[in-house]
Amino acid sequence: MALPPPSKSSTALITGASAGIGAEIARELGRRGHGVTLVARRRERLRELAAELSGAHRVRAEVIAADLAEPAERDRLAAAVEEFGLAVEILINNAGFGDSGELASTDRERVVAMVRLNCEALLDLQARYTPAMVERGRGAVINVASTASFQPIPGTATYAATKAFVLSLTEATHAELAGAGVTATALCPGPVKTEFVDLAGVGGAEENLPGVFWTGVEEVARGGVEGADRGKRVVVPGLINRVGGLTGQHSPRMLTLPFVKRLWRQAT
Repeated sequence: MALPPPSKSSTALITGASAGIGAEIARELGRRGHGVTLVARRRERLRELAAELSGAHRVRAEVIAADLAEPAERDRLAAAVEEFGLAVEILINNAGFGDSGELASTDRERVVAMVRLNCEALLDLQARYTPAMVERGRGAVINVASTASFQPIPGTATYAATKAFVLSLTEATHAELAGAGVTATALCPGPVKTEFVDLAGVGGAEENLPGVFWTGVEEVARGGVEGADRGKRVVVPGLINRVGGLTGQHSPRMLTLPFVKRLWRQAT
C-alpha cells in the first residue's frame, strides 16, 4: 500500500514541523513531490522551512501557526486547511513534548498539558481526517510515538504513557483500516539529537548515552516515510532500538522496571 501520489489539490499536514523529526519528514515528503502544510507554534521557523521546500522542490508549502493543545486552535487549523482548498491525504502527527522527573515532583499543569498535546490533539486530528481518506480510498497517517511506548519508564512516566497511547491507537486503527486504501503507521524512534532532548530536560543524555543508541534525524524521517509507503504498522529505526523494543514489550515488568529506572537516572 503506497502513499497517495502528489497532487495540486492535496497536502501532507505535518504537526510539530518547525524543527527536528517533523521538519525532516517535511523535507522527505517535499523531495517526493508532495505539497505540505506545516504546523507548529513558531511561525518564523515554519516560514523558513516553507521557503526552503518550495524553492528546492517546487512544491506548495503552507504555514499555520497554532498551539494544538487547545481545541479551538485545532478547529482554526482545520478551517484554514479548508480555506486553502486542500485535501489532507497524508497526516503526520508529530507535535509533542516530553519531561524528566518523578511524577510526585513534576509540575501538574505541565504533565496534563503533555497529555492534551501528545494524545488528545493527535487523536483529534486523526479522527478529523481519516474519514475523508477512507471515502477517497487513499491516505496515510504517521503517528510519531517512541521506543518509550514499549514499556513504562520511571522518571518520565507521563511521557512514556502518552507514547504507549499513540502506539496502541495506531496499531488498532491500522487493523481497522485494512482494505480501505488507507494506512496508519507508528514511527517509534529511540534517542535522536534534536531540540526535543533539551526541552524535555534530558540534555545530559547526549553525554551519558553511547553513540550506538542514537539515530540520525534524517534516518528516522526517511524510515517513517518509507515505512508508511510500504503500509507498515510500526517502524522502529535502528537495530539497537528494535531489539530494545522487543525486550521492553515482552520482559516481565517486575524485572524491567527497576532496570529501566536505574538506566534512566544514569542517562539523564
